[in-house]
Amino acid sequence: MLERMERFFEARLAEYDRHMMEEIAGAREFYAETAAALPMHPGCRVLDLGCGTGLELEAYFRLNPAAQVTGIDLSPAMLGRLKEKFPEKPLRLICGSYFEVEFSEGYDAAVSVESLHHFPAAQKAAFYRRLYEALSDRGYLILTDYFAASEDLEKAGFAALEVKKREEGIRDEALYHYDTPLTAEHEMRLLQEAGFADTAVVGTWGDTRMIRAEKSRRNFENRNRREI
Repeated sequence: MLERMERFFEARLAEYDRHMMEEIAGAREFYAETAAALPMHPGCRVLDLGCGTGLELEAYFRLNPAAQVTGIDLSPAMLGRLKEKFPEKPLRLICGSYFEVEFSEGYDAAVSVESLHHFPAAQKAAFYRRLYEALSDRGYLILTDYFAASEDLEKAGFAALEVKKREEGIRDEALYHYDTPLTAEHEMRLLQEAGFADTAVVGTWGDTRMIRAEKSRRNFENRNRREI
């Protein structure tokens, strides 16, 4: 049976961290690499989309204890667990859908880990345009997520979801938990169409990829020159 997104995660809260870290291929590595890809200057502003219990933040706060993080998640229980982990941090936590929450502006970076693979391209397209505007001129997105290996598998996931909805008589527009990943190539096209100047896969762990999407082409090119 399909479950509402927030109920799905709340029902699995007790096992969530263990499941993600031990049963998702490459998780220990990709959470750490995601954290290392975020800004390191004290006081930087980071927007965490679908922050959950903050697995990426555990690694990030070890690297940058003074980062200013805004987290958005559908589940109040997950946000409660996150606050328990970091009682001393001035976290700004918002319970709601990141598709509906109004973003402030000037974030140095946004991050999302294993969350956006539940949603269709049309919904993401509008969301990425809003996210682009929320970032500072030199801001960027780190998207670490599960991606479909082919366009056929991408289409099959959405078709299977529609079948399940019909079978279960679901007609509302609520968010339900079901994996419908796009291909990494499709995801990057959406980001580029939203205005991101450069996108690239910068890490791979099984079916999980880490995509970096730069708002500023000049910043992206300068960074590449420094790394050569």
